[in-house]
Amino acid sequence: MRSVKNHLSLIIALFTIVFTMQIYIIVDRTVTAYESNLNEDYSIVVVTQNKVETDTLVALSSKIENAEEISTKEVIDHLQSQMKQRHIDLLKLSLPHFYSLHLDHYPTPSEIKDLRKKLEKNSDITRVEDFAKSHDTLYKLLLLFKSVVVLFAIAVFAVTSLLVMKEMRIWQFQHNERMSIMAMFGAPVWMRSAVLFRLSIVDAIIASLLAIATFTYADITEVGSEQLKSIGVDILLFDPLNDSILIIGVALSLSIILATLIVIGHKEEV
Repeated sequence: MRSVKNHLSLIIALFTIVFTMQIYIIVDRTVTAYESNLNEDYSIVVVTQNKVETDTLVALSSKIENAEEISTKEVIDHLQSQMKQRHIDLLKLSLPHFYSLHLDHYPTPSEIKDLRKKLEKNSDITRVEDFAKSHDTLYKLLLLFKSVVVLFAIAVFAVTSLLVMKEMRIWQFQHNERMSIMAMFGAPVWMRSAVLFRLSIVDAIIASLLAIATFTYADITEVGSEQLKSIGVDILLFDPLNDSILIIGVALSLSIILATLIVIGHKEEV
C-alpha cells in the first residue's frame, strides 16, 4: 500500500509539472496570437503636405510592412452640402495627405519611439500620430501577464521537483538493503540503481499519458476555445504530435535527471 502511495505521489508530481508546462505553452500561443491581432489593428498615421508614394514611406524603415493612403473623400462629401463648391475646391487643395503605416510585428514602446524619430526626420512628413499612450498601457499589460505566468510555472516546477526527489529518495531507502548486497558482490552503481530508474521511467510515462489524455479531451470538447474566439484568438490548444512528444520528453528527462542526482548523492554518502 505504501509503495502504491509513493507511485501515486510521483505520478501526480510529474503530471503537475507537464500540465503546468502545457498550460504555459497554451498561454504563450494565446498571447502571440493576440499580439498578431493587435498588430493588424495597430498602425501609425503620418501627415504630409504633399502627396508621397507609399513605397517611399515603406522604405523609411524595415519595420514598416506596408503603407496606404487614408481617403479624405468621405469628409469632403459630408461637407459638400454645407459649403460652396469654390470653398470645397480650396479645401481639396489645402487639405494635407494622411497615410496609415502597418508594421511587420507588434512593436515595443522603444521601437515606436525610435520609429517616430526616424519618421519625423523626413522633410515630407509634417506630423506623426503613434497612439503611444494607449499602446504603452496595452503592451505593459501583456508583458505583466507573461511575467506572472512564467513566475508561476517556475514556482510549480521548483516545488514539484523537490517533491519528486523526495519520493525517489524514499524508494531508494526501501531498496537500500538489496542495493547494499549487490554492492558487496561488486555490482556497478547503474545496476544497483536500475530499479530506481525503472520505476521513475514507468511513472513518467504514466504521468505523460495522463497529461496527453487530459489535453486531448480538452481539445476535443473545446474547453476554453469559445472564450478565446470571443476575443478574436483562434489557436491550437493541443498539438497531438509535437506537444505529446514534448510532454513525454520532459517527463522522462526530468525523472531520469532527478534519479541520477539521487544516485550520485547516495554514492557520496557511503
